[in-house]
Amino acid sequence: MSAVAKGGLTPQEAKKIARISQKRSSRSRLKRSLPLIALLVPGIIFVIIFHYLPMFGLVIGFEKYDIFAGANPIDAIFKSPWVGMKNWNDLWIKSKFRQAIINTFIISALKVGICFPLGIILALMINEVRSNIAKKTLQTVMYLPHFISWVVVGALFMNIMGTTGIVNQIIVSLGGQPQKFFMDNRWFRFLLVLSSAWKETGWNTIVYLAAMASIDPELYEAAKIDRANRFQQIIHVTLPGIASTIVMMLILRLGGIMDAGFSQILVMYNSTVYKSGDIIGTYIYREGIGKFNWSQGTIVGMFNSVINMLLLLGGNWLSRRLTDRSIW
Repeated sequence: MSAVAKGGLTPQEAKKIARISQKRSSRSRLKRSLPLIALLVPGIIFVIIFHYLPMFGLVIGFEKYDIFAGANPIDAIFKSPWVGMKNWNDLWIKSKFRQAIINTFIISALKVGICFPLGIILALMINEVRSNIAKKTLQTVMYLPHFISWVVVGALFMNIMGTTGIVNQIIVSLGGQPQKFFMDNRWFRFLLVLSSAWKETGWNTIVYLAAMASIDPELYEAAKIDRANRFQQIIHVTLPGIASTIVMMLILRLGGIMDAGFSQILVMYNSTVYKSGDIIGTYIYREGIGKFNWSQGTIVGMFNSVINMLLLLGGNWLSRRLTDRSIW
């Protein structure tokens, strides 16, 4: 029997009707989505103005930028001489810049390796508290340090671990010699990780606790029927239930690995610990802004952003290959 006899339409006519129906469906979905699109417009405009348009300034990294070359800083961009990759070549031969890159990776790796698991462990511990009042009290106490500025945190740790601080007073009382923790390259990275863990670990638990709250309680009931104790429930129910959240947070953390805590280090470091504490962010601040070397500061910032993007993409790809979980 022919197609016309079966359905009354030729295949070409059926395809044409399907396309028309699809277009109508798309238009109707668009009309229903117009309010949501309208809400997105201000955010899109904000991103374009404050995130994409400033990228034009990256051209400064390939010039010998002179802010006084034009009537204003933007005009100076067009009138400054083009030097190509000379700024990058001059920058790469500087040992201080290479040391800043090494320090950035080391400090970020320490924070990821120590502070990231601490957030998960702390969230698991808070989740096991049975009393709602005690749980909320613990959450509040753990969150509070996040809202304290790094200036205050730096002053606090200097009072605790400074030359005349509480820690050194205990060391002296035990017969030891006072340590200059903030002026010793052997101790400075430890201080950075310690202060970062104290300030941010509690805040990092928010996402994990929210993920734990979405786990089906029936899974815990099934685990109890199988005679699983609390630790076994954590291993076989809670952790698998928040695995996707952990992967997402780790990928996002990898994307910001080149930051390493600019505000924290700027407050706490000094010239005696540049060897162990100077990172790319502080190097840009000293060389680019402090010495008005705008061109090299720009090229370093662009290098920093490119590495962050590659780490984000690489972490997402690796997670998708190894765990079948990824952000996109």
